[in-house]
Amino acid sequence: MKKFAAVVLVALILIAGALFAFAQMDLFKVTTNSSSETALVQDRIVELSEWTTLKYEYSHAIVSRTDKSIPFTDINFAEAIKLIEYSGYLKAGSDLSQMEMDYDDESEKMSVRIPKAQILDNVVETEKTTVEDIKGNIFSDYPTQKVFDEVNENKKQLEEEKIEQGFLEEADKRTEELLTAFLNTQGYTEVSIEFY
Repeated sequence: MKKFAAVVLVALILIAGALFAFAQMDLFKVTTNSSSETALVQDRIVELSEWTTLKYEYSHAIVSRTDKSIPFTDINFAEAIKLIEYSGYLKAGSDLSQMEMDYDDESEKMSVRIPKAQILDNVVETEKTTVEDIKGNIFSDYPTQKVFDEVNENKKQLEEEKIEQGFLEEADKRTEELLTAFLNTQGYTEVSIEFY
């Protein structure tokens, strides 16, 4: 019985030693090349789809007028004036599904081509919109659609103004900062980003 216990103990020590030796060797280490690593990183980024990098919140007031006049005269008999107050937000970012990535092994540089920023959302928060009567009488009929038309026209005008002020360029700059920081955390120290 002692002989059997000694054989089992020696066998367990040999098995443990063999497992330790295999663990120290990189026999089971999975190796990947840089193109597959780049593809994995790109897949992680593309999962974000449209990457909103800049948001601008706004609040506006519009004075809207309607009037009914007697044809061929300057007499207004039913003028209505409304004060429309609304708020909303404007978002800009890039469509990451169109992104292209390439890693150069020699220079150890990650090159990224990404579409320029565009307006992703321009939303008026209708639950916060108020319409107040400033002037009106029983004959003045103010169509509700006119309120929506004026708000939509005004928000489009605001979007164009923000684009002219450099809103999209600021979103591109923010995208570059965020993407560079993300790729740095993935181990890419040399990153080049180009917008097209």
